[in-house]
Amino acid sequence: MSDKTTGEPHEFQAEVSRILHLMVHSVYSEKEVFLRELISNASDACDKLRYLSLTNPDLIGEESAFRIHVSVDKDMRVIRVSDNGVGMSREELIDNLGTIAKSGTGQFLEQLSGDTAHDSQLIGQFGVGFYAAFMVADRVDVISRKAGEDAVSSWSSQGEGTFEVGEVDTADDLLDGRGTTITLHMRDGEDEFLDPFRLQGIIKTYSDHVAIPIYVEDVAAETSEEEEAKDNSPVNSANALWARSKSDITADQYKEFYHHVGHVFDDPSMTIHYKAEGRHEYSVLLFVPTERPMDLFDPQRQTRVKLYVKKVFITDDAHLLPGYLRFVRGIVDSEDMPLNISREMLQNNPIVTSIRNALTKRVLNELKKQSEKDADAFAKTWDTFGPVLKEGLYEDFERQETLLDIARFKTTQGDELRSLKDYVADMKENQTAIYYIQGDDPAAVARSPQLEGYQARGLEVLLLSDPVDAFWTANVPGYEGKPFKSVAQGAADLDLLPKEDKDDTDKDATPSDDSAIDAFIALLKTSLEGAVADVQRSDRLTDSPVCLVAGEGALNPYMERMLAASKGGETGDLLVTRTLEINPDHALIKALAAKAKDGVSEDLEDAAHLLLDQARIIEGESVVDTADFAARMVKVLSRSV
Repeated sequence: MSDKTTGEPHEFQAEVSRILHLMVHSVYSEKEVFLRELISNASDACDKLRYLSLTNPDLIGEESAFRIHVSVDKDMRVIRVSDNGVGMSREELIDNLGTIAKSGTGQFLEQLSGDTAHDSQLIGQFGVGFYAAFMVADRVDVISRKAGEDAVSSWSSQGEGTFEVGEVDTADDLLDGRGTTITLHMRDGEDEFLDPFRLQGIIKTYSDHVAIPIYVEDVAAETSEEEEAKDNSPVNSANALWARSKSDITADQYKEFYHHVGHVFDDPSMTIHYKAEGRHEYSVLLFVPTERPMDLFDPQRQTRVKLYVKKVFITDDAHLLPGYLRFVRGIVDSEDMPLNISREMLQNNPIVTSIRNALTKRVLNELKKQSEKDADAFAKTWDTFGPVLKEGLYEDFERQETLLDIARFKTTQGDELRSLKDYVADMKENQTAIYYIQGDDPAAVARSPQLEGYQARGLEVLLLSDPVDAFWTANVPGYEGKPFKSVAQGAADLDLLPKEDKDDTDKDATPSDDSAIDAFIALLKTSLEGAVADVQRSDRLTDSPVCLVAGEGALNPYMERMLAASKGGETGDLLVTRTLEINPDHALIKALAAKAKDGVSEDLEDAAHLLLDQARIIEGESVVDTADFAARMVKVLSRSV
């Protein structure tokens, strides 16, 4: 790197310093990945400039051969990685190298535990790329010149909290006077990476698939003409992996290409590689990750499939898959589109539309095939990406049936995930609906009193705990002719379904007094006027005294809570549409009903409000007036002792 620089100091974000510290202390199990990451970034830079040059050939001038150059100087203890790609301006150096994934840094740091194994996996998901250089280097210098601009800018850091940005007087250290050169000043003890043959081996292992030729040079070596000619040959094969036959590609090559194209570190759980021929011709190489990408729940729902045309990179923003498949990584290479197609033209391009439809169908079919042939593997896939796939249930009506076939659910049947096909096959005689209940936590939902009547009859209920469940259940009519029905909404309709024989020795066998129950219901309606829509006897309760139920045409309770939370308010105002159901066979209700025959009393007034608060608490909600709740509880306890 040239010494003719002027440096202006900047501070990293505090989070960046912490991440760099983790990497320096060997969070990665294999330090050699630093070279893979730098080469991957260099390849991307060349791809971007190749695309820009289609409409502006002057950006590359007479020198159009893209390449990546790795040089090692053992005497100076430096490694340089250079490319003649698009380069970066001063502002881009600050933005790209001074912040690690600025949109997700906070989320990333929240998950750091201090446990090396856990944090290693997490950083791998995060994809820190360039910063892997600090695992082997105690200082990293970068000079870059953006294609089409005159200024040459520099960036330098020791990875200890600050970096400097300045200007360079000359572009001599850049390939063809443009692009980026990264200089790594190697740490003591990292001598193995100062061996050019070691670097060649790393490139062969991790970057052989990179479509840009990669050259390695030993600066300090004296070479003969024969050896120099050999050095002028690229280390990698520089063939587009997706254009090769599947039989010629090893599992390791697929894995390394996945790391390259997805900028991730986990292994793919599924690989989809094929060539489409017919009306449109294109090659496809897609991967389903094992781990959740860090941007999986980004509100922009950006898909991550790169579009190439005749092996020329066009964009990674072509929306080749719907948002609910945004976890898929990979490339599509079209032979039919014009090379000069713009990103704006892509939105209405009929070829893109055709590819998108075919691609979506293929990915869903592969997921369905995995669900049918390898239930254990698919259970892991669904556990990781099910909440995202379920977005398609309410936004992709055309493929709704396929998505319902793929979907898996936790149910009251047991711990294993269940398909809707299995659910319908096991439905009870006279059962007319697929029952479900929603909440924030499946374990808490499984203890809901609203389930009691269904469990007493051996009816299976889906336990839904993802926020997206509130949306698709309201928009999907049913499955195989069976409608979806919330157990916390509307009438229970359990009259035609007999209870299973169970030991009821602990239950109060004394029949309830209908007139007393009616009097108590009247008292509850008066006492709770304005707090609930109605008070009714319950067919769904067997063990609990009360529960809250939404009306048939009202929003389901979980949706109500989500709406209240989105507005930053409490749920109390929304719950006036709910009905309080009481269990006439419960000992507490019988005792209170017996007192109600004697008329309204302060005890019964307090009991009415406490019963409502109990119903709210057991559903995971907060009481509307905590001070009132506490005062009533104190009075009741005082009278009982």
